[in-house]
Amino acid sequence: MPFTLTGLCEYREEIRKSRFIALAAPIASAVEAQAFIEQHSDLNASHNCWAWKLADQYRSSDDGEPGGTAGRPILAAIEAQDCDQVAVVVIRWYGGIQLGTGGLARAYGGSANKCLQGAEKIALISRVPLRCACSFSELALVKLRVAQIATLQTQLADLSRGRILLQR
Repeated sequence: MPFTLTGLCEYREEIRKSRFIALAAPIASAVEAQAFIEQHSDLNASHNCWAWKLADQYRSSDDGEPGGTAGRPILAAIEAQDCDQVAVVVIRWYGGIQLGTGGLARAYGGSANKCLQGAEKIALISRVPLRCACSFSELALVKLRVAQIATLQTQLADLSRGRILLQR
């Protein structure tokens, strides 16, 4: 079951004199994700790498780091935590010691992962609006079946000989 965040979360870490700050937040659209990234990026930092995931849509950026060493590990952290509707930006201030491609991937992905691990999450439950038409005399049957049966539409139609219609 996928999860999203209840609000903004933050994680700070220093790795070989480079400072990393990971920020994550829930999003509802691609526009909202880009706005979060722009709002929380620090123009004085060396790099502002990010990733976001929203259902089947996802994007990431290495922001000048070697290809695949920042954005993809951040996105992998989002997926590893089974998160959806989430944006993460990891800000790096270079400390003078090169980390190498593997070190960068571990630093960016690890910071994102620790940020998401510490975040308060809620389950994303798919909801479908339904409308039910029935007579008052059948209301008790409907309430009973709503609480018990997964294949609700078929069961209600069978109970009422086709008089109870459940529509999307």
